[in-house]
Amino acid sequence: MEDNAKLLESLLDKAKEYGITSYELAKMKAIDKTADVVSSFVPGTIVAILVSTCLLFLNLGIALWLGEVLGKAFYGFFIVSGFYIVLGLILHFFLHDWIKRVVGDYFVKHILK
Repeated sequence: MEDNAKLLESLLDKAKEYGITSYELAKMKAIDKTADVVSSFVPGTIVAILVSTCLLFLNLGIALWLGEVLGKAFYGFFIVSGFYIVLGLILHFFLHDWIKRVVGDYFVKHILK
């Protein structure tokens, strides 16, 4: 009877150690996946900020140039903003689902990698 109690106690200790080890492994895997996603997201964000800054100054230049050509500075800004309104509507109504799928697939691919 005493041997059975020791055997059961040993089995419970091993099960407890297995549970703790499994928990630690899952935690480490989650940290690894998070670090992978963040490390691939940060360079993309930096590039997006740089491209956005360049596009901002390009758009300001185009708006000022169009305003000079048309005679009033604000005409150029209206034309540039109208272009972006039309572009935004096209993206929203025709490409919204495609963009959502591409971004979702990107994150799932990096999480499951």
